[in-house]
Amino acid sequence: MRKFNHKNIVLIFLSFILLTACTKTDSSIDLSGDWSFKIDSLDRGVSENWQSVQFSETIQLPGSMNTNGKGDELSINTKWTGNIWDTDSVWYKDPKMEKYRQKGNIKLPFWLTPNKKYTGAAWYQKKVTIPEDYKGQKINLHLERVHWESTVWVDDTKIGMQNSLSTAHNYDLSDALTVGEHTITIRVDNSIKDINPGIDAHSISDNTQTNWNGIIGDIKLEVSPKLAIGNVKLYPNIATKKVKVVLQIKGNLDSEKRVRLGLEAFDKSTKNALAVLKKDIETNGNKEIVIEYDMGENPKLWDEFNPNVYELQITLESKFGIDTKNIDFGMREFKATGKVFTINGRKTFLRGTLESAIFPLTGYPPTDVTSWKAVYKVIKSHGLNHVRFHSWSPPKAAFIAADEVGIYLQAEASAWATVGDGEAIDEWLYKEGEDIINAYGNHPSFVLMTHGNEPHGKNSKPYLRKYVNHFKKLDNRRLYTSGANWPYIDNLDYFNGGAPRIQAWNQNLKSIINAKAPQTEFDWSNHINKTPMPYVSHEIGQWCVYPNFEEMHKYTGVLKPKNFEIFQETLAENGMADLAKQFLMASGKLQVLCYKADIEAALRTKDMAGFQLLDLHDFPGQGTALVGVLDAFWGEKGYVSPEEFKAFSGQTVPLARFAKRTFSNTDTLNVAIEVAHFGEKILKNATPKWVLKTVNKDVFAEGDLAKKDIEIGNGIQLGNISLPLSKIEKAQRLTLSVSVEEFTNTWDLWVYPTEIPEIENENTVKVVNKLEASTIDYLQKGGNVLFNITKGDIAPEKGGDIGIGFSSIFWNTSWTNGQKPHTLGVLVDPKNPALADFPTEYHSNWQWWDAMTNSNAIIIDDLPKLTPIVRVVDDWFKNRRLALVFEAKVGKGKIIISGIDLHTNIDTRLEAKQMLYSLKKYMTTSAFNPEVSLEINQIKSLLK
Repeated sequence: MRKFNHKNIVLIFLSFILLTACTKTDSSIDLSGDWSFKIDSLDRGVSENWQSVQFSETIQLPGSMNTNGKGDELSINTKWTGNIWDTDSVWYKDPKMEKYRQKGNIKLPFWLTPNKKYTGAAWYQKKVTIPEDYKGQKINLHLERVHWESTVWVDDTKIGMQNSLSTAHNYDLSDALTVGEHTITIRVDNSIKDINPGIDAHSISDNTQTNWNGIIGDIKLEVSPKLAIGNVKLYPNIATKKVKVVLQIKGNLDSEKRVRLGLEAFDKSTKNALAVLKKDIETNGNKEIVIEYDMGENPKLWDEFNPNVYELQITLESKFGIDTKNIDFGMREFKATGKVFTINGRKTFLRGTLESAIFPLTGYPPTDVTSWKAVYKVIKSHGLNHVRFHSWSPPKAAFIAADEVGIYLQAEASAWATVGDGEAIDEWLYKEGEDIINAYGNHPSFVLMTHGNEPHGKNSKPYLRKYVNHFKKLDNRRLYTSGANWPYIDNLDYFNGGAPRIQAWNQNLKSIINAKAPQTEFDWSNHINKTPMPYVSHEIGQWCVYPNFEEMHKYTGVLKPKNFEIFQETLAENGMADLAKQFLMASGKLQVLCYKADIEAALRTKDMAGFQLLDLHDFPGQGTALVGVLDAFWGEKGYVSPEEFKAFSGQTVPLARFAKRTFSNTDTLNVAIEVAHFGEKILKNATPKWVLKTVNKDVFAEGDLAKKDIEIGNGIQLGNISLPLSKIEKAQRLTLSVSVEEFTNTWDLWVYPTEIPEIENENTVKVVNKLEASTIDYLQKGGNVLFNITKGDIAPEKGGDIGIGFSSIFWNTSWTNGQKPHTLGVLVDPKNPALADFPTEYHSNWQWWDAMTNSNAIIIDDLPKLTPIVRVVDDWFKNRRLALVFEAKVGKGKIIISGIDLHTNIDTRLEAKQMLYSLKKYMTTSAFNPEVSLEINQIKSLLK
């Protein structure tokens, strides 16, 4: 194929151009740089005709008021855009927060703290000189990503107002910009007026990108001939290998004129050009033209594995000159085929995360392709192939980058609001959706769309039914749903629902992960089977981790982690500053375990269409939701690598169905092995392999499963492992690994001996669950006591009110009104001799489920500083010293106090039996020598 050359088109039509009197001019004037500026806090600018006033301040555009240091200092009276739950007790009235409400020391616990804050109108002004050769041309003012309502004047003439949150504001200044000097004035207003997308919508909320004021993308005057190319939609057809080109010609002519259209596509990666198509047409302007462009015999298709992007150059020649547009597109067909998605006829599974407009350095999204590519590459390195933009749509650069990296996008029309009640938002959302499609609809990565997140309103369902029908009819290049999470309507292309996940909002300790003993046999077939369309689970995960204080130095921009400073200071005040990193790592390991359980459940579900995590990276607002294995900058925190995460979230994931995770050595391990394979091709003659290893990496057993071709899909059965565990004599953790070609996934399991050896001198340890007078006397006279407390016997103020469960905190306790669990797992020293016979790592793993389910955390803030045998990692809002198991001297005796119930139904609780054995055995040795002494009244104070 011949190489593409932009000059070819010009040469081909040179004779045509010579017949005209026009000369091609520079196509744009860059308006970035210094602008004059004035804040309009009293909203007097319009009535006082500020467009005629010369402003004394200056500001740099692109940028926001915040990036320029403009706005008001923060105070307790600052008005925010976003809900602040639990406000009175957390910040505004809590005496503990008083020091963070003082002038010069404002620190917010519920989201990142901006350097300045301003909501309202601000005016931007710049002089521009229009050259002679622009005379008679169309001049468009292009403002990329304005936040959010703009009004434009040229000199004293008002041009108009626009208010899209998602797309560029474009103003036709052809009549106003005559040759010579002019003043362009832009009033930008970021306040909510009649159109209310919802104060928590990520398009405007201080929870995420902040409600900034400014213009952050391209700012320029675009020049084109009087007759020009308008909106263009490209409809690729992979079956016919053609692209239907639907384009508008803009301009008003007195009579029909002959014009010539030229179309040529080229492969963006190789620069190889395809055929040139020329077509002469008669038009008087403002006409829609439909042309089919042939892509040749072997056009490259676009998908996540082969992100082949083409560019179509369209040239319009007329007596007024040449107009050219270059449009990216891809040859792809993304469809709902029954209950699954297909890309170019092949099944795919959306493994997604959210992007909630989190940009701590600027407070607004980047508009350059390089920044977005960096984000997408991190996402793909973790095995994911999909991004949902929660209640907002990103700039053009995000779509270009996704095209080139191979990411499937769900864009949303900026709302998290009440809809259908006849308010201004209803009509605006139609226009916003259409603007998004017109601006970004040709990008192959743009495969899914909805109006926004979780709509409210008694009339929302009929409104959204019409909304979906409208857009399905308008543009069929992508699939549409009603809203993220709800409502289900029968006219949807796919359903984005929140039911398939292991912890739902307000489930507390009744969720699968907290209420049912660990196993991996469950899936979401009950939801999928009754939904006659692809089902993508909504916002699964939301598992928290302790703050990573080591990332605080990254916040060098307009948003500061003052919330982290509060948490760090309270941790230090409670004497645990040295434990911050350990809390992070231990809670991080639990977080990953929870995400693995969530993701694998989705992958086990036959014909499920995908999941959307909340989130792969942290969400710094809504009370501070530290739900990411990555920080807000998409950086690693140190407790899981991309490769480790990808093992259970990637294109090909071996899966195992365990009936339980803890076994007796009299059991037989029975595991059904399957695989979810959504790679590019069928795996031919694959031989799945498995190996069971000890913690020392010694092979306990291994084998192969039957060789087979592995089709694309999930629920693909590979075989069964049946293995007696009788050879195991000592309690231990084993790890099962299953490999399908280069793809390996692992699961931990625990085996405990049925016959526990006798403990020498066991009679020297008195095991009780009540602190009776005889026990106190025995203890003070020198006895050893293991006090294992019945769940519910701890005083409310000493930990009885703490909702302790196995899982990590869901979202955060602030924005969920204290949803349980309230803790982040355990932190232990695995080498502590008290746990010598209870195999454990330094963090929670599945063998801790029984302990966490049958226990109370114990607040030891009022006790002398001691090092618990087992700590509980507390909610960072509280940072209490929490223990599960600790030891002390009392009088002449020694005691271990266990918040874990080690007596109720002990014969059926393998882990509890083993923990009891390990503690008792330790208490008979010389190693049992507590350093801290307690009074008996201090112990009694812990109890009801």
